[in-house]
Amino acid sequence: MARRKLIAGNWKMVGTTAENQARVEAILAALTINQVEWALLPAFVHLTQVAALLKQLPQGFAVRLGAQHVSEQPGPGAFTGEVSALMLKDIGVHYVLIGHSERRSLYGVTDAVTLAQFQAAKAAGLTPILCVGETRAEREAGRTEAVIARQLSAVLDTVKAEGWGDALIAYEPVWAIGTGLAASVEQASQVHQFIRSRLRSVGDIMGDSVRILYGGSVKPANAKELFSVADIDGGLIGGAALNAADFLAIGAAASPSG
Repeated sequence: MARRKLIAGNWKMVGTTAENQARVEAILAALTINQVEWALLPAFVHLTQVAALLKQLPQGFAVRLGAQHVSEQPGPGAFTGEVSALMLKDIGVHYVLIGHSERRSLYGVTDAVTLAQFQAAKAAGLTPILCVGETRAEREAGRTEAVIARQLSAVLDTVKAEGWGDALIAYEPVWAIGTGLAASVEQASQVHQFIRSRLRSVGDIMGDSVRILYGGSVKPANAKELFSVADIDGGLIGGAALNAADFLAIGAAASPSG
């Protein structure tokens, strides 16, 4: 089954309105690859700005708006500082990151909270990108597959194939995020194959259809080799997504004709 590659730019806690406008306009002005899907994930306070800028999108191109986090609380309530899935849907958000390693390590997001966030996002009509990945210590201890299996099972044990829909998975080895180190093609391939096998254990259709992104120091120089792996269906891009030329070059590397 052919799976359309997705190139998603996670801007993290970076950007001003002026910087965002310049970045989005540079991306849209030079956008020539329509064989892949694109997504931009700015900080909460910039979502409406980027949503408005994306209305200038050339016809025939898919550039989706994404959010970096969502509350596990399903509806309105006294949850100061939180943003619900329904709020995100209301302003045009399509994708939302669930369980990113920085949310897990810095803000104590547990597997149970990750499941609740995934369910809240799905209930509101958002498309979750479930993030999984091991730390350097876990990899060196030979626990990569055990960690990935636990993080996947936290959702897959409850959300079966019929409830998964178009949700994605992003494998981000924690030791490669923002470090300049990327997993080797062999390392990335092994983990993506493992994730694919776990999905197939739920059902063949799910195993064949769910897109699995790779994230972790993806750059124009290594993107083509990474995206040549059969089970890598695009990238969750961090630092390189802040440079329009680099972001577009990574997308070109993911294109079937690139």
